Amino acid sequence: MKASAFAKINLGLEVLYRRDDGYHEIRTIFQTVDLWDVLSFEATAGERLSFSCDDPALPTGEDNLVVRAAEALARRTGRRQGVAIHLEKKIPVGAGLGGGSSDAAATLLALNELWSAGLPLSALHDLARRLGADVPFFLYGGTALGIGRGDEVFPLAREVRLPIVLVLPDAPLSTASVYRSLVLTKRESTLKLQYFPSSVWDGEDSLFSISNDLESAAVRLLPSIDGFKQSLRELGACATAMSGSGSTVFGLFLSSATAESAALTLTARGDCAVATRTIVREEYLERRLNSRKGPGKTI
Repeated sequence: MKASAFAKINLGLEVLYRRDDGYHEIRTIFQTVDLWDVLSFEATAGERLSFSCDDPALPTGEDNLVVRAAEALARRTGRRQGVAIHLEKKIPVGAGLGGGSSDAAATLLALNELWSAGLPLSALHDLARRLGADVPFFLYGGTALGIGRGDEVFPLAREVRLPIVLVLPDAPLSTASVYRSLVLTKRESTLKLQYFPSSVWDGEDSLFSISNDLESAAVRLLPSIDGFKQSLRELGACATAMSGSGSTVFGLFLSSATAESAALTLTARGDCAVATRTIVREEYLERRLNSRKGPGKTI
């Protein structure tokens, strides 16, 4: 069995205040994009769980979210069926694209099927939120509102269909270090993204004023973020922002040709840039869950 684990960007992110539990209260619009890791699952004899990855920099023990997701599902279901998991890593680590969280969600979904566990989505959501704040979103995909720690997810009927360019800096950023650098004053939500699910949404024009409250802190750690945003605007992006806690910067474009041209120009300059697009929920679910058990298939 194979599973595709797609990346995400944040179409705006507000950090409102530090909660009593130590996490931060946020408001964000999650959006899946056409960039993905591939996980392979093979049933094995006995009860042993093994995990490998083609990126030697990633841990393969209990620190890896894939391993933690598999163990959590095994505990929840009482199943100890052997499985060998292999991860082909395409989404950069520490880039604000949710790669590890997406891998964890894909693991929950795949093993729920491979083990015939039969857990409903609500139970998988409960497991996912214990693994990480972004993990629940990847059970749904498409365009969704995230509140609380980001683990309260509300899939939206209005979805974004736009070409995008991702600029991937060489240096990753840790979420913890970015939040430590954040200067925060408790406040209420003010950004236009709060209107995104409502009848007063202005269409895609609302996206062109997106912002990310973590950018100021991230720029102090990685000043090149501002330069990438400026380059994307000069190359035709209608809006630019940092995704999540960085370090990826993305630009929204109105045409695929302009996005591809921008990515080629940035690549020629020596930057790592990828022209891709957003993925709406129907396509996300079809590509992630378009087949059942079988060698070489994608679920």
